[in-house]
Amino acid sequence: MKLGLTVSTALPTAVPRVFVSKIWRAWLGAIMSVFLAFSASSAAAAEDAAQLNKDAQAALQSLYADVPAAKALGDKAKAILVFPSITKAGLVIGGQYGEGVLMRGGKAVGYYSTAGASYGLQAGVQKYGYAMMFMTDAAFQALDKAEGFEVGIGPTVVVVDEGMARNATTATLKEDIYAFVFGQKGLMAGIGIQGTKITKITK
Repeated sequence: MKLGLTVSTALPTAVPRVFVSKIWRAWLGAIMSVFLAFSASSAAAAEDAAQLNKDAQAALQSLYADVPAAKALGDKAKAILVFPSITKAGLVIGGQYGEGVLMRGGKAVGYYSTAGASYGLQAGVQKYGYAMMFMTDAAFQALDKAEGFEVGIGPTVVVVDEGMARNATTATLKEDIYAFVFGQKGLMAGIGIQGTKITKITK
């Protein structure tokens, strides 16, 4: 009796094309949804000057009411740049955009945009705002002369979190610029503005 070894020559089962196609369509759909949401939000952000002034003042007063340290710094600031609504959207690669008002003595003296890119695990759309307080003439001039700057290059910008805001006083806060990132429920954690580009715009 002969013993033989049977070798199968069958190829591995291929992943059904229909399944791959469904995954691809779902991935493209998710990317397009985020892109369209971000585009629509960016277009909506392009408000007229009167509405932007109103939104910025309301956002600043709300911040003052929630965070006493912000009010204390705001009273001593040379200028305050308020971005009342910024939209951040992405899927692996993301972006953020918003428009704001530069105030001196409680009055609008200029308009700026804030924009930046981000990379990593992320999905969906997020809204927030921030107020940037210029505590020295040199810090304000750095913004004014260059008609904007990139956060992290030039004057020192310190983002104030809840812990710092709770314990800080104007006697202990001595940096050039302080930034308060806020949402509908007060100060927000986990939102970075490092690398954000601030640019002067016309309204």
